[in-house]
Amino acid sequence: MKSFLQLFRFAIVGGLATAIDFVVLYICYHMLGMNYLVGTTLAFIISTIFNYWASMSFVFVSKYQADQKQKEFTVFLILSLLGLILTNFLMYLAVDLGQLPVMFSKILVTVVVMAFNFISRKIFLENHSTD
Repeated sequence: MKSFLQLFRFAIVGGLATAIDFVVLYICYHMLGMNYLVGTTLAFIISTIFNYWASMSFVFVSKYQADQKQKEFTVFLILSLLGLILTNFLMYLAVDLGQLPVMFSKILVTVVVMAFNFISRKIFLENHSTD
């Protein structure tokens, strides 16, 4: 039951972060005329900052003590950078090679990166002794 509740909270936080991600990308690409990879990167950064705060406040029980929050954020940032690399690579494959529309590609890529984010954060950020 605890894992289901955690996954539900992760989905809510992830849904909000995804909405932020999509809105920022839409504004950058469609309204400001930015390159889709620049917009994707900016959107990812903004949504990741929100996601860190919300995930560590409402989803995961940190394995780091209060005086180790810098270490926790560093791990979160490294995992997020890996997610950003994966995001941009998959966006490139979908848009440039696959000739798919940017926003449709973003939906497909989001599904893959969401799975990566949950698994990597559960492994590297959560206190497993509370399960």
